[in-house]
Amino acid sequence: MTIREFACEMDRLYPRSLAAEWDMDGLQCSANPAKELRRVLVALDATEDAIDKAVDGGYDLLLTHHPMIFGKAGDIVPERLYGNRIIKLITAGVSAASFHTRFDAGVGGVNDSLASALGFSETETFGDSEMPDGGRIGVLTSSMNAEEFCAFVKEKLHTPYVKLTGGGEVKRVAMLGGAGKDFVMPAKAAGADAIVTGEVSYNAALDFAESGIAVIEAGHYYTEFPACYRLAELVRDIAGAEVEVYAAEPQKTI
Repeated sequence: MTIREFACEMDRLYPRSLAAEWDMDGLQCSANPAKELRRVLVALDATEDAIDKAVDGGYDLLLTHHPMIFGKAGDIVPERLYGNRIIKLITAGVSAASFHTRFDAGVGGVNDSLASALGFSETETFGDSEMPDGGRIGVLTSSMNAEEFCAFVKEKLHTPYVKLTGGGEVKRVAMLGGAGKDFVMPAKAAGADAIVTGEVSYNAALDFAESGIAVIEAGHYYTEFPACYRLAELVRDIAGAEVEVYAAEPQKTI
């Protein structure tokens, strides 16, 4: 299977119709999309470190959740961050592709992976007007207080911290990986007692807590990284290629 054929199959499984209107993802950089896909590096982000690993390791494709390019890349010259990344990949013959908000919303994607990591085997969807099926809701077998649930989330996601705003008993849980500010009130409307997400703004978290929903911020990286293993499974199932998950955390809590 070629790189382009793999990208087309991913487009079929996770069509652009699932994506937010502003999103830019898919096959973003490829000097030779007709190249046979044999080795894939999966990462959450197309950082310089991930790109260096893909280039040095002789991978054919760097597959990420977050797009390497948001908006216009600008001048493609080494002095520009995007330019340096693009030049490095093309020179080495490594392609770059990503599946972002459509992989958030799609079956088996980011938010199903987050739900699975938290131990929920059955969920329902919720969302906002732009992504009505973006989030997931699961029900705990027994309720916990908010502090107990935070400890549970911290253990399940292997995160060094969680931030809790609000409190109360938690039974019905909304989940949205990454930046979840726009989904907290839809989660409340869907009957959730709490939402697990990567991050929301300070003022928004206070407002949402006062409305009666506990906000658990577990970190953008930790709420989305479980989906990298799902991307790796898709590579194996679709292309039968060798695949490695790059687990470097770009930000650390000191």
